[in-house]
Amino acid sequence: MSEIASSSSVPTSPDNTPPSSVSSPILDKAAFSYVSENDKLEAAHLKAAANKAFQNHEFPNAAHLYSLAINRNPMDPTLYCNRAYARMKIEEQGYAIDDATKAIELDPKYVKAYYRRALCQLAIARPQKAVIDFKKVLALEPQNKLARQQLDATQKLIRKAEFEKAIEVEEEQNAAERCVDIIKDAGGCELDKSYAGPQLEMTDGKYRITQEFVDSMLGWFEQGKTLPRRYVWEIILGCYNELLKEESLTELVLEQGITCDVIGDIHGQYYDMLHLLSLTGKPSNTHCLLFNGDFVDRGSWSIEVILTLFSYKWLYPHRVKLNRGNHETKSMNSVYGFEGEAKHKHGELTYKLFAHVFTALPLATLISASLPPLPSQCAILSPEGRKRYFVVHGGLFSHDGVTLDDIRKVPRLGQQPGNDGLMCELLWTDPQEMPGRGPSKRGVGIGFGPDVTKRWCKENGITGVIRSHEVRQGGYAIEHEGLCTTVFSAPNYVDQVGNKGAYIRIDANGTQSYFTFEAKEHPPMRPMAYASNMANMIM
Repeated sequence: MSEIASSSSVPTSPDNTPPSSVSSPILDKAAFSYVSENDKLEAAHLKAAANKAFQNHEFPNAAHLYSLAINRNPMDPTLYCNRAYARMKIEEQGYAIDDATKAIELDPKYVKAYYRRALCQLAIARPQKAVIDFKKVLALEPQNKLARQQLDATQKLIRKAEFEKAIEVEEEQNAAERCVDIIKDAGGCELDKSYAGPQLEMTDGKYRITQEFVDSMLGWFEQGKTLPRRYVWEIILGCYNELLKEESLTELVLEQGITCDVIGDIHGQYYDMLHLLSLTGKPSNTHCLLFNGDFVDRGSWSIEVILTLFSYKWLYPHRVKLNRGNHETKSMNSVYGFEGEAKHKHGELTYKLFAHVFTALPLATLISASLPPLPSQCAILSPEGRKRYFVVHGGLFSHDGVTLDDIRKVPRLGQQPGNDGLMCELLWTDPQEMPGRGPSKRGVGIGFGPDVTKRWCKENGITGVIRSHEVRQGGYAIEHEGLCTTVFSAPNYVDQVGNKGAYIRIDANGTQSYFTFEAKEHPPMRPMAYASNMANMIM
């Protein structure tokens, strides 16, 4: 573990945090109709270097080198198509779609560009658009078996989503209500008598959770074992009852002697999460943990991760905060593995229960210091003269004037974020280096610049925005003149990115300390083991 602190009023990011990618310029064929042989040769050298970086999983660097090659030879469609693939790897699907489109403009019969654009549309839950591109691939290459398989799988996905939506309209009960009724029905969900694992205590006919149970459960999971369905339901419902008491913007006040660790994406990396918890320490009356979304998907131990977090929320409802991420949504779970994992381990109704409870997760948390800031610290303060931090998975908004009260009032229970509106933006947006607002590099939400962040923080008395949602090679990145910090807590993301994980500790004065950590070994199971082949193609 290493702590990285700065005495300056604007702390800095680790040196190994790469810059964000930039959007593709508008292609003007007339302006680039002539490319010299020397430029073509230099572009080829840069392309070879980019290919090597890609093979070494240095995806941001690969995208950068492809960009340099495009500057030399903007008429080569393979450069755009290759950069699209690199951007897919760093989850910049919006930019990747732009690149694939430019490759198609240069070569309307470029099969690979259509195929990659289709995969990007799938990655951001736009399967109808993916179908159009898969059909184009088959029109150009009727014998392309892979494209045929992807087209069939995508059409099946669309039919499944439409069927489930129709069923939900007809159902009178949500999954939580159904599970409660089944439990009440004698014999409906009894504990298997052969089960010999961690035991929930029972008081007055009701189960209750203890620290001893959680400790035992963590070791049980580490051995590769599972809980019985009854215990899984009790944990989910115990957490659900606590989440229902919170607003869409929940608040945490740090009294003297209390600290809070802000933890970013975990993405089903259970063994890395165990290591992380050994560094942060367990939640307690004097130590809070705030998990900032994207608990599940991609990693293949998402059930173990989410049951751990839900158990802690049930046990310490006022000391554990859980923000919703863009992967606590049906559209992402259906593609990136959590739906398959939940159904495989605990059945379809358990997955539906998770999906409903995800909608009860708050969309953001306001962390407020109770003590004045240290004299050397200059910052935007609350009306009471205290530091406070707005913690959200994605980021800020497509328009000015959004207040904290607006966020508190966002209806969330039973709701999916969609592709626009406050909920979508809270879960999906990203900071950008340029001022103002720009198109999303992901294809969902927007990019917001440093001036947008400063203006919003001043209007709402916010010391800084803490968000997650993006890999940072050094574990975290401090941007927008110290007003926007990204923290990411899944080291060596999907077993190939090589990044560090990080968390941020905040004390009662509002002072932040930054900690980083490395990935740990895990049992031999690949990422997204429960996802469809279609999802693994996206990766």
